[in-house]
Amino acid sequence: MAEQHRPPYRPHRRPTVQAPDGFAAALRSAVRGEADFGPTARALTTMDASNYRRVPLGVLAPRDADDIAAALTVCQEYGVPVVPRGGGTSIAGQATGTGLVLDLTRHLRSILALDPAARTATVQPGVILDDLRAAAAPHGLTFGPDPSTHSRCTLGGMIGNNSCGAHSVAWGTTADNVRALEVVRYGGEALRLEPGARVGPSGVRELIEAHLALLRTGYPDLPRRISGYALDALLPEHPGGPDPVRAFCGSEGTLAVVTEATVRLVEAPRARALAVLGYADESAAAEAAPGLLPYRPLTVEGMAADLVREPAGLPRGAAWLFVETGGATPAEARAHAERILRAADAVDGTVVTDPAGQRALWRIREDASGTATRMPDGTEAWPGWEDCAVPPARLGPYLRDFRALLAHHGLRGTPYGHFGDGCIHVRIDFDLLTPAGVSRFRRFSEELADLVVAHGGSLSGEHGDGQARAELLPRMYGDELVGLFGRFKDLWDPAGGLNPGMLARPAPLDTNLRFDVLPGRPVDVEFGYPQDGGDFAGAVRRCVGVAKCRTEKAPGAGVMCPSYRVTGEEAHSTRGRARLLHEMLAGEVITDGWRSTEVRDALDLCLSCKGCRSDCPVGVDMATYKAEFLHHHYRGRLRPAAHYALGRLPQWLRLARPFARPLNALARLRLPAALAKRLAGIAPERTIPVLATETYSRWLRGRQGKGTHILSSSRVVRLWADTFTEYLSPQVGRAAARVLEEATGRTVLPPPSGVCCGLTYVSTGQLDAARAVMRRTLDRIGLLPGHPLVVLEPSCAATLRTDLPELLPDDPRSHELASSVRTLAQYLEEYAPDWTPPRLDRPAVGQTHCHQHAVLGDAAERRLRERMGLTGELSGGCCGLAGNFGFEKGHWEVSVACAEEQLLPAVRGAEPGTEVLADGFSCRTQLDQLAGRRARHLAEVIAEGLGHGRS
Repeated sequence: MAEQHRPPYRPHRRPTVQAPDGFAAALRSAVRGEADFGPTARALTTMDASNYRRVPLGVLAPRDADDIAAALTVCQEYGVPVVPRGGGTSIAGQATGTGLVLDLTRHLRSILALDPAARTATVQPGVILDDLRAAAAPHGLTFGPDPSTHSRCTLGGMIGNNSCGAHSVAWGTTADNVRALEVVRYGGEALRLEPGARVGPSGVRELIEAHLALLRTGYPDLPRRISGYALDALLPEHPGGPDPVRAFCGSEGTLAVVTEATVRLVEAPRARALAVLGYADESAAAEAAPGLLPYRPLTVEGMAADLVREPAGLPRGAAWLFVETGGATPAEARAHAERILRAADAVDGTVVTDPAGQRALWRIREDASGTATRMPDGTEAWPGWEDCAVPPARLGPYLRDFRALLAHHGLRGTPYGHFGDGCIHVRIDFDLLTPAGVSRFRRFSEELADLVVAHGGSLSGEHGDGQARAELLPRMYGDELVGLFGRFKDLWDPAGGLNPGMLARPAPLDTNLRFDVLPGRPVDVEFGYPQDGGDFAGAVRRCVGVAKCRTEKAPGAGVMCPSYRVTGEEAHSTRGRARLLHEMLAGEVITDGWRSTEVRDALDLCLSCKGCRSDCPVGVDMATYKAEFLHHHYRGRLRPAAHYALGRLPQWLRLARPFARPLNALARLRLPAALAKRLAGIAPERTIPVLATETYSRWLRGRQGKGTHILSSSRVVRLWADTFTEYLSPQVGRAAARVLEEATGRTVLPPPSGVCCGLTYVSTGQLDAARAVMRRTLDRIGLLPGHPLVVLEPSCAATLRTDLPELLPDDPRSHELASSVRTLAQYLEEYAPDWTPPRLDRPAVGQTHCHQHAVLGDAAERRLRERMGLTGELSGGCCGLAGNFGFEKGHWEVSVACAEEQLLPAVRGAEPGTEVLADGFSCRTQLDQLAGRRARHLAEVIAEGLGHGRS
């Protein structure tokens, strides 16, 4: 258990480097954008998606190119280094820096021009790739390179890393698709780069002319050669003349800062099909990939079985190729895919034309950068050798040698990636926490670099060299060519102010590791963190920075991360909060431990929706981390009023029940209601919910007292009486009891008194009280082995399923109760499989509760709705009320904005007669208070269909 406010961190904190005197004031006076030198801004940008960490002096969000030029002028004057940063998803460390971070995502996000006839677009560097693709789509066009981070990566970052993506076999790398660049050098000089024109700053042309032989022979010939500077693009015989744009792409922010880019657009196929080919092993799949290229596919992606947790929809095999084809019509795309299927020497295969089926399969591949960070046994795995590339014809032999090298060092990894281009992604279970493990990391890196070079490959095939690989570039290019890289960098940046430590004169690959600053022993915490060995630092380390939480629209039925989608602030993303917790543990930038106001403020807008638990590829559970933090933050001191009012809601409702009628009357009066809300810390815009005059359990006992009795323990149903159903919406419990008894022929047991899942205590971080409530519940509920517990409120079901065993890990009853939890639909499917629900045949809208999405899943509910003829998809995202969150003072605007993202537009746009469904009390309350619509629990709809009327 945690001790009274004892931050269990290293007692010795390294001093934080401060900005030079006068720098902050000079910068703020020179720019219009926001300059932030506070601990939150700095902590949010210490890391990207790599193994590395560098603490910046501050962060600037420039408003335009003039701001960038002014900032670079001031930085040169004060000797402050600069690192440009887009989505922060770089995997080699190049988006971290020790000076000023330029956040190019806040303001520089405009698509300045789009010319369908010329098939070009002019964009600012902070434009998100998916936004450009969406703008081009109405014209039948797209931007070809598409890394798996397409929903949050920026064009500026793609140019800096020369990003590629799954479709590079058809459309090439970013360098193949950039036509012109506007850039600003350190010191403020602006340049325009175009093919065949000026090759760069003074002296570059002479440098190239003096080393023609070396540049003509020093580069390997392969499609994914991303490592180093592409100086061979400046050779005079280059098609179209020297190409400074191509030479600039992949320079990782070390030469200049992009302020504007003109890019090529390509024709997007009107229809696509996906041939999925199964092979005996990954080497067989790799060796088959080059033979498919003559068929001109759009993609040839590969992965092995050790990456796939649930191989649903995949053909037989231990490795697979995903080969996408395009066509003017669905029939043409399918015929193209079927030709490839017939030509492939595969164990098994299938062609998928359904867009939803294709998206489901692609999600397996796109989430790999996250899922690969954990081995099947839970062991952590890390980038560092994320994207080596070899000639496609050498990929099979290379993979065999790579696996052998892993085994020699006692390491494990799960290769996958762009087999058609010979590029392999892999996360490896390096031990980066101990000196011995870091030494092995270095030895392996050196030997793998030699192996890649022996196969004619490139150390980087997509993500750049950064700090992870730049030190080893002499093994690939030799000392003379790498020396030329340094001279090229010096011509562009003689003061060495742009992203120092990357590419030219790089920092050693085993320094600046982000794990070095974490506590050397486990942190005392309340939750069990069973997936992280009970280690809170291990839980925080889960976030590897791929930033799927930074998407501006929830994909499909996804939930994560609603507060970020409202505010657009990194601090309100799952990644941002994880970074702040990491820095809290480090104690260098954020120095107050559990008392940190920076962490508290970032977590304040976390809705505890648990969406990240399922939507984050690595399963970060920010709701749990928030509860943990709040517990320690407020331990031994006064809490916000809402924690006492809403966090202890079950207690207050139990006391208020006998006075329901007068309390409801007072709540309808403006002055008493306003006073009550002010005292309770409730948002003044909220309406106080109506208390039930007859609780669910009283109704059930009265009903059973009129003749219903229990015949045997095998003929009963345990229906949980959660706080919301018991005191606020008993009609849901009444409907569920009638449905269960009619569907199963069993009797619903009266609930024991005084039981509670502890949800409201957990969400407000009152974990001592939550644990006491849970123990009392376990004492009173009386476990019946083999009898599931039906829980109607999804948030309570999720609490019982996850928080209960994690707060009481040593009590076997907690695990037994957690495993017994079922939703109504799950129970009916399992225990009444032959029952026929009423057929309603009408459309439905509403919300899948975020906790149900994250913890319980809604597959059974979908099947039940289908059997009932309730058509249409329920909204993803979060309703925005989220238990106590939307009721708390200061959260009204965010709560409403969350509801406006998906739920409210769907309900407002529904046709008359559409059923509005919401199993969560919060979702129903939000719809009632914001849209004036009464939503119903699925149990109520079924009961009405069975002839029990509106409950």
